[in-house]
Amino acid sequence: MCMQKTSTENLSINYSEYIDKQGNLIEDNKLFKLFIEQGPTAIAIVNRQMRYLFANQQWLTIHNIDKDNIVGISHYELFPEHSLNLTRIYQECLLGSRKTYQEYICNQQRNTCLKWNFSPWYEANQTIGGIIIHAFNQEKIIEPFFDLSVDMLCCITTDGYFKDINLAFQEILGYCETELIQKPMLSFIHPEDRTATLESIETLSRGLVTTIQFENRCRCQNDSYKWLQWKVDVVGKRKLLYAVVTDITKSRQLSDQLSWQTQHDVLTGIYNRYGFEQEVSKAISLAQKNSQHHVFCYLDIDRFKVINDICGHLAGDELLRQVTNILQQRLRSNDILARIGNDEFGILLKQCSLKQAENIAQTLSNLIHEFRFTWENKSFSVGVSIGIIAIEQNNSNFSDILNAGDTACHAAKQKNSNRIQVYRLDDQELIKQRGERHWISRINLALEEDRFRLYCQKISPLQDKFGIEHYEILLRLLDEEGKLVTPTDFIPAAERYNLMPAIDRWVIKTFFTIYQRDCQNKCHAKCRAIYTINLSGASINDHSFFDFLKEQLLKYQIVPEKICFEITETAAIANLATAAKFINELKELGCSFALDDFGSGMSSLAYLKNLPVDYLKIDGNFVKNIVNDPIDRATVECFNRIGQVMNIRTIAEFVENEDIISQLKELGVDYAQGYGISEPCPLEFS
Repeated sequence: MCMQKTSTENLSINYSEYIDKQGNLIEDNKLFKLFIEQGPTAIAIVNRQMRYLFANQQWLTIHNIDKDNIVGISHYELFPEHSLNLTRIYQECLLGSRKTYQEYICNQQRNTCLKWNFSPWYEANQTIGGIIIHAFNQEKIIEPFFDLSVDMLCCITTDGYFKDINLAFQEILGYCETELIQKPMLSFIHPEDRTATLESIETLSRGLVTTIQFENRCRCQNDSYKWLQWKVDVVGKRKLLYAVVTDITKSRQLSDQLSWQTQHDVLTGIYNRYGFEQEVSKAISLAQKNSQHHVFCYLDIDRFKVINDICGHLAGDELLRQVTNILQQRLRSNDILARIGNDEFGILLKQCSLKQAENIAQTLSNLIHEFRFTWENKSFSVGVSIGIIAIEQNNSNFSDILNAGDTACHAAKQKNSNRIQVYRLDDQELIKQRGERHWISRINLALEEDRFRLYCQKISPLQDKFGIEHYEILLRLLDEEGKLVTPTDFIPAAERYNLMPAIDRWVIKTFFTIYQRDCQNKCHAKCRAIYTINLSGASINDHSFFDFLKEQLLKYQIVPEKICFEITETAAIANLATAAKFINELKELGCSFALDDFGSGMSSLAYLKNLPVDYLKIDGNFVKNIVNDPIDRATVECFNRIGQVMNIRTIAEFVENEDIISQLKELGVDYAQGYGISEPCPLEFS
C-alpha cells in the first residue's frame, strides 16, 4: 500500500515530458514507460475536460473496458453514474490542490469495489494540464503486497464471516486459510469479548460510522488467546468490512501487569490500599443505590514491630505473607482482602450482615491468636485487633469508612480480650477517639510549620531555706486561625498516637535555643532559676532519647544543674525499671528529676523508693481542698513527711489562694505552683 501512495506522489509531475498529445508514451523514457505499463497500479491520465490522454492495461482490466484506444473519450461517458460525485473532486484538483482525494466506488459490471485517488499534473509552463487517476481493487484485496504485508489484513462480510485473509493473519494465529475462510468471525473471539465485538460490527453494518477501532481476544489454533486491535473500514456499496489487525498481546500483558501492580501489594499478592479503595467505593455505591449491606474490617497485627525489630525485615515480610495465607483460607470467595498499611489489613465482606461479620472476625482473631510464627528457632505469638463498620446507605466515601474502621480498631487494641470493636455512631468512646484522631495531621502540620509556643509558670519557694525560683515550661499550640490551644486539647491525642516523642524533642531544642540566646551568662533572676521540662512516657521508653538529650545539652552548652525533667507518676510506674534507669542516667549528667501528680496512683508509696527523684509534685486534687477538707490536708501532710524522710523536696500543685499557701507553709511543703502564685505566661528572659 505504501507503494501505491508513493506512486501517486511521484505521478504528480510534468507528464508532458512522458506522454505526447496522442496519448502515446515517449520512447526516450523507457524506465517511466516500464513503470506505467508493468506497475501494479491502474493508471489513467485525463486533460482539463476530463477526456483520456492515456490509460494503462491495468486500468482497462480492472474496469472491464474492452476498448483498444480510449484516448479522447470522456471519463463521464465511461462512469456516468458517478458524475455528480466526481465533478466536485475534479474541480478542486484543477484549482491546483496537491491533496489526494479519495472515494469508494463500486463497479456494477464486475461487482468489484475500487478505490480512486486523484491528483493534478502539470504542463511544462507549470499550469495544470489535467488529472491523474490511479485505482486499485479494494474488494479483491489478495494482491502480492497484501500477502507480503507484516500486518494482519482481512476482509469480513457484513454478516460477520471471513472473506479474505493474508498470510500474516494465518501465521500469527496459527491457522491455515481453509480454517478461517467462510467461518464466522465471532466463533474465534473470546466469549467475554463477543458482545462488544458484535456491537462494533453492527455499528459499521448499519452505516452509523464508516470506520471503527476495537480490541478483543482471539483464539489461536493451539487454543491460547491473543489480544488483537482491529481497525475496520466499510468498503463500497456492498459494505464489505476491511480490517487491519495488530497483535497487541505483549503490550496488553505489560499493561495488565502494570495495572495489577498499581492495585496489588507486591509482597503478599493481595490488593493494596489503592486497589482496595476502588472495591470499597463500588460497595458504597451499591449500598446507596440498591440498599445492599457490606462490611469493612480494619485489622492491625499485634507485635509485628517487635518481631521485625528482633529478627529483621525478612522475618517481618515472611510473617505478613503467612498471616495473609491464614486470612485468605477463611474468607469467602467473593470477599476482598487487602494490605492497607505496614502491618494493617482491610477486608471487604460483600453481602454480609453485621452479625455475620462479627462471627467471621472472631474466627479470624482466634486463628491469628493460635498461630505461632517461627524464625531461626525462635517462636513468637501474634495477635490481631479488628475494627468493624457496616457499609450502608448513609456511608459517603472510602475515607470516612477507613477512618471509622481505624478508630474502632484502636478501641479494640485497648481491650485485654475479645479485641474486636464494632463502630457505632452513638459510641461515646469511639466518638472521643475519632475526635482525637483528627489531631494527628494537625499536630504534624504544627510541628512542620513551627506553630508550637513555649510558656512558663513560676514555682515559688515556701520556706526561707529555698531561695532559688523554679519555672515549669508549658506548651501551647497556635492553630490554623492563630488561636492558642491548650495542652488538654491535643496532648491526649499525641499520647495515644505516639506523637509525644516528636513534641518533646521540639520543646527541648526550642527551649535550649532560647535559653542559650537570651540567658546564658546573665545574672537576672530568671536566668538563675531552675527550669522544669515535661517528658512523656513514650520518650523515656525511646532508647535513642537519652542520646538526644546528651547531644542537645552539649550542643547548646546548657548547665545540666539548671534543668529538671518531670514525668508523671503514671508514666513512671508503667515501666518502672526503664524509668529508674533513665532517671539515674540523667542525674549522672547533673540534671534533676521531678515526679508529677504524686498520689494519683494507688501504689505511689510502694514505687517511690525505687525512683531516685529530687522533687515530688503533690497531686493538686488533694491540695486545692486542704483548707476545708481535713482528709486532704492529712494526705498532703503525709506525702510531705514522706518526702522529708526520703530527702525529696515537695511541690504543691493547684495553689490558688493565700489560704492554701498559708496551710502549705504550716505543713512544711517546700514549693508551691498555681494561679495563686503566678499564671502561665509566654517564655521570656528579661
